[in-house]
Amino acid sequence: MSAIDKLTAEFGDAVSTSDFRDNKRVVVPAEKLYDALKLLKEQAGFDMLADLGGIDYLGYPDATDRYCVVYALANTTTGERLFVKAFANDPAPELPTVVPLWEGANWMEREVYDMFGVTFTDHPDLRRILLPHEFVSHPLRKDYPLRGFGERHNFPTVTRAES
Repeated sequence: MSAIDKLTAEFGDAVSTSDFRDNKRVVVPAEKLYDALKLLKEQAGFDMLADLGGIDYLGYPDATDRYCVVYALANTTTGERLFVKAFANDPAPELPTVVPLWEGANWMEREVYDMFGVTFTDHPDLRRILLPHEFVSHPLRKDYPLRGFGERHNFPTVTRAES
C-alpha cells in the first residue's frame, strides 16, 4: 500500500492528492496535519523532513487560503519524495508544530514564523531567527512593501569590534 493510499484510507476525503511531473503532492487540513505527518513517518517510512517553507497566496486569482506551508518529505530507504501542503489564514495563521516528529523542523518553522508570521502551536522555542526581535513585520508577505516601512532606521547601528 502506497503512502497516499494509507493517507486516504485514514483521513478519507479530508486529504486531496495530485501528481505533477512525478512529484506527489498531498493537501491536508490544518487540524489533521500532525496526525497525517505522523502516519507518513511511522507507517510509510518518510523518515526525513528535507525542507519546510512558506508561501503567501495573496493576489492569486483562484486561491481560497492566504498562507501555505509545504513539507518536503523523503523516504531514505526507497528514495520516494512527497510534498505535503497545509493552509492557514489571517488574522492569526497557525499550524501545529512537527518538531516532535523531526527535530530539524525547529529552525525551519522559526524561519517561516519570522518571514511569514505563521505561528506553530506548541513549538519549543518560537522566536525570530533571522530578524531582530524588535522587527514587527513579516517581510515575505505579499503586502509588505518592497522598501519596507522604514523600520530599519529605528535599530541601533551594530559595528564590528576592533580586534
